Amino acid sequence: MSKPMTTLELYKMKQEGQPITMLTAYDFPTAMLVDSAGIDMILVGDSMGNVVLGYDTTVPVTIDDIVHHTKAVNRGVKRAMVVADMPFMSCHISEEETMRNAARLMQEGGAKAVKIEGGHQVINVVKKLTDAGIPVMGHLGLTPQSVNQIGGFRVQGKTAADAQQLIDDAKVLQDAGIFALVLECIPAQLAKKVTAELDIPTIGIGAGVDCDGQVLVTHDMLGVNDQFKPKFVKCFTNLHQEIMKALETYKEEVKERQFPAAEHTFNISEEELKKLY
Repeated sequence: MSKPMTTLELYKMKQEGQPITMLTAYDFPTAMLVDSAGIDMILVGDSMGNVVLGYDTTVPVTIDDIVHHTKAVNRGVKRAMVVADMPFMSCHISEEETMRNAARLMQEGGAKAVKIEGGHQVINVVKKLTDAGIPVMGHLGLTPQSVNQIGGFRVQGKTAADAQQLIDDAKVLQDAGIFALVLECIPAQLAKKVTAELDIPTIGIGAGVDCDGQVLVTHDMLGVNDQFKPKFVKCFTNLHQEIMKALETYKEEVKERQFPAAEHTFNISEEELKKLY
């Protein structure tokens, strides 16, 4: 079995030009599958709000939610680095609360790192965490926790001024000690430039092929939800179709009394059965 993934190994992968793979997981069985496939990192994302909790945005997701799901994911992982999201307002109220929340994700949840959205506005807390020995992954571009402020789920960094701000934020985050940076929904040319100017790995989602790695929501790339498909998502299979087919077949066989069949049924001997009458 390969050794557990570390921040140092991720850095080496960037230097050697080896693409980094990352997917989400929110539960034990999914984590086992993703880890067994050899994926390098698993994100316990606040995307769970949309994907498994039924919210319209990630904003309602709490630190307790992330801790709970990170525990489950961590039990299913042997190699991949588990990164847990710092959800909405979990790192903005005070430095003390930020430290407490990050510590919970690592001590209770078993995460090996935390992810924080934002640029210059979160530099102080990022520095505080990294100085305390907590690995931090940054996140720039479309930051879902700020969706109400930025006016919806839109591509970011499309003007020269916005692009320069993102580049500046990426550099100050690197200086503050982050070990990797997620770039979400930004022009591919901008992602390529940021990737070239940073020593740390960039992980793209809707940011083109020139990032050091890629991340997708596992439910999206497996085609579980046929109602939601952003432009940057590729469905590598269609589980929605397969699951619906299985569910409908189950329903039909139960209605027709074809299931359970003899091979799915337990029996008592005739001798014992006679004693009941």
